[in-house]
Amino acid sequence: MRWKRTIQLLDVHCEGEIGRVAIGGVPKIPGNSVAEQMHHINTVDDGIRRFLCLEPRGTPLGSVNLLVPPKRPEADAGFIILQADQAHASSGSNSICVTTALLESGMVEMKEPETIVTLDTAAGLVRAVATCRDGRCEKVTLTMVPSFVQELDVVIDTPHWGRITLDLCYGGIFYALVDVGQIGTTIDKPNAKALVEAGMAIKDILNRTMEIVHPEIPEIRDVAYVMFRDRDEDGAVRTCTTMWPGRCDRSPCGTGSSANLATLYARGLAKPGDVFRSRSIIGSEFEVTLDSMTTVAGRPAVIPKVTGRGWTFGLTQVALDPFDPLADGFAMTDTWGPQAGEIR
Repeated sequence: MRWKRTIQLLDVHCEGEIGRVAIGGVPKIPGNSVAEQMHHINTVDDGIRRFLCLEPRGTPLGSVNLLVPPKRPEADAGFIILQADQAHASSGSNSICVTTALLESGMVEMKEPETIVTLDTAAGLVRAVATCRDGRCEKVTLTMVPSFVQELDVVIDTPHWGRITLDLCYGGIFYALVDVGQIGTTIDKPNAKALVEAGMAIKDILNRTMEIVHPEIPEIRDVAYVMFRDRDEDGAVRTCTTMWPGRCDRSPCGTGSSANLATLYARGLAKPGDVFRSRSIIGSEFEVTLDSMTTVAGRPAVIPKVTGRGWTFGLTQVALDPFDPLADGFAMTDTWGPQAGEIR
């Protein structure tokens, strides 16, 4: 075989959301911080993202987590989240996948009953406490980066649903949080297509009409996802994060749940020590705790803790033939939806 590049991937999912972890063969990414490395992928050279996330090697589902050497000395590993549209700064489900992969592959020594793993992300340090037994990682509790409200009760006009109100919040990336009743549907599996169509449209309106930049990390900007939210009868927050090119997050979404926690605090509906359940469109759950308070650029911010589970399910080696005419990857609207037409 005449392969030019090989990358080893440990296949992991967190509460249903796939987060493959590149554990070997990762090329050097320029940058003095993980945020700068993410920015390099997004603005200078996105070849590694296209190679791993687009067809014929990738699919619309899930993420690929690129393990990189940590830039902060207190971290055990760094990682960058690659998805079909771009590299992203932070993710709760992917942090759980990475922690599970590091421990169950032996890249970080597993200690029972708990192992602490510190992850260096573009959004900051994430502390993972893994509950370990009989050689496996049973669950992971993440101390997420500070999450804050950008603006509550933003009103926008939409062509299909009229005037809707949403919250712009940061939970490691920027979210638009929308109460799902405003688009005339519910967060249930049969409604997945309608949810993602609405989410893609709302995101497009916001990013065309507003400029949103993190006050301390300029590489993090724009609304990454629209998350629809509701309440189940038992009090759990039901979530559906809509992701490019048009799919639903299968997990309850750690960064989105963190962003929503910031709105609950801002409205006086949560205080330090409170524990909530976030439930995904497929019924999987995270436990979300308001751990403590801090500030970001002078505004109040919450420190969330998110607990969930990850499972390994495969080991893959992805290779590049130097003569492959489709090395740059591609996506088609039949599988990826109409947004795939943006890829060239």
